[in-house]
Amino acid sequence: MRRGTIVIAVIIALVLLPMWYVALHGEPPSEEIEIDQSVSEMRPLQEIIDTPNKLSPSQVGVIVWVALFGLVGALTAVHRFMNEAVRPDDSADAAVADGGQVGLPWFDTENRWVVEYHDASDAVEGIVAMGGLTILAIVFAALFTGEYLTLARTQYFGVYAAGMFTSLALLTVSYYAFFMPHVEVAERRGHS
Repeated sequence: MRRGTIVIAVIIALVLLPMWYVALHGEPPSEEIEIDQSVSEMRPLQEIIDTPNKLSPSQVGVIVWVALFGLVGALTAVHRFMNEAVRPDDSADAAVADGGQVGLPWFDTENRWVVEYHDASDAVEGIVAMGGLTILAIVFAALFTGEYLTLARTQYFGVYAAGMFTSLALLTVSYYAFFMPHVEVAERRGHS
């Protein structure tokens, strides 16, 4: 693990630990009200994991901060994937030298020129990834719709919606990583 990553993790822990301590001393959890099982087979309170029924504002604040830090970590991982996993190395022959032509005349102007250009990889892995993520998005959309149409089991909306939107976002990432060219340009800027 890099030193910068460790420093960031320690700072996050130093911020979240006092917040979590305050959150633990919030409102006590409320009592769960269940349907009488002798009368009905519906179990609307059944969940994948046990979660509290009521949260204090300080507990919600901690959960939001943890979710935001998780989102930053996920965005960082996606950005690194797009730039390192499928892009060729800097020493690859496909890179265009400073001032070189790539056959796209609208890229080059008097004050802008292409520094580096790598064509899209068009790898089979990209097609497989996009196909799998498309199927996954369709499955989560069908589960979401099926959950909506049932009478009692509506507690998995969030899980199915998260799966659907995550697979759609990763589908976009896969398209960008495997099927878009990598271009870096330099521009001359005037200070007038």
